[in-house]
Amino acid sequence: MSGSASIDPERLVETAVQAARQGGEALAGTLEALPVAAYATDAEGRILAYNRAAAALAGCEPPASETRWCVTYRLYDAQGAYLPPEACPMAVAIRERRRLRGVSAIAERPDGSRVALAPHPTPWFDDEERLGGAVNLLIARDDPRYHAFLRSEATRCRRLADSVGDARTVGILLAMARDYEARVRCASPAP
Repeated sequence: MSGSASIDPERLVETAVQAARQGGEALAGTLEALPVAAYATDAEGRILAYNRAAAALAGCEPPASETRWCVTYRLYDAQGAYLPPEACPMAVAIRERRRLRGVSAIAERPDGSRVALAPHPTPWFDDEERLGGAVNLLIARDDPRYHAFLRSEATRCRRLADSVGDARTVGILLAMARDYEARVRCASPAP
């Protein structure tokens, strides 16, 4: 998976959710195979497992089961305001029992360096619809593979818009394409 030219976050999230439902070695092995930083929590937000990419992104190895909601050393919102752990995207997703998308965050490492992220926190539920836990992908916003995915989604939306006759649907698809393109522009370094 790591050699692909594009990162499809939703496909990767689904892979991680399926592994989280299995737990144990299946979860650890699947997280490690993902081409981005990823981790899983239980229903209370305690870290169950994370991959080496998550530890590298965080700049430390958080003690699993003692850490809640986030693997990063410190987290900030897109404007740079500190986010306490209970306000991080993963905590919100677990508390509200819904996936979060389109959120930006800035992770600070113990050495003070920072990385802008596109987190993808996603709760998962068992067969009785009880919250089982959550998985999160932490994709660096400047990752060219992520940009390739966003651009391909914008192209797909524009292609679909060209193929439908309903004006309302065309408008929605073109708005989605513009949103994907805006996310690439926001994540790209200034020239």
